[in-house]
Amino acid sequence: MSSEPTVVRDVVARYHGEKRALIPILQDIQDRFRWLSSETLDDVARELDISPAHVYSVATFYKSFSLRPRGRHICTVCMGTACHVRGGGAVLEHFERKLGIAAGQTSADGEYTLERVNCLGACALAPLVVADGRYYGQMNETKANAVLETLKPAPASADGTEAGG
Repeated sequence: MSSEPTVVRDVVARYHGEKRALIPILQDIQDRFRWLSSETLDDVARELDISPAHVYSVATFYKSFSLRPRGRHICTVCMGTACHVRGGGAVLEHFERKLGIAAGQTSADGEYTLERVNCLGACALAPLVVADGRYYGQMNETKANAVLETLKPAPASADGTEAGG
């Protein structure tokens, strides 16, 4: 993947080249590309006139940043104590089976990334899954199947447009 230096330049310009805006700059770039390549991190360092080591340290410190390509759809299964006790392990295994990938992996077609986290901080909703930023509580296999259905693209009609749209 190319680093798209013009995108990096445009994002940095939106923050007026402020070094203190490194985190939101990285967030905006990751939102665009779904990950942060080493070339992109180098471009950010160059644009902000800061060391690449500093940019890499920030990008690797925060779990929300990914240095590997991620899927179009992100499914995160909480495995904190409350979620684990209430069946989070079975929920994670179900997602792994249905998506055909293990936690921490992205599907070969680039559609799905499955993540496992230690806590999402919403224990009352345990077991909890976050899919594309939306929280789903009291998760079980039936609900997991419904969540996965919402992530599938609408089937195309005969004229090539999405059905129902």
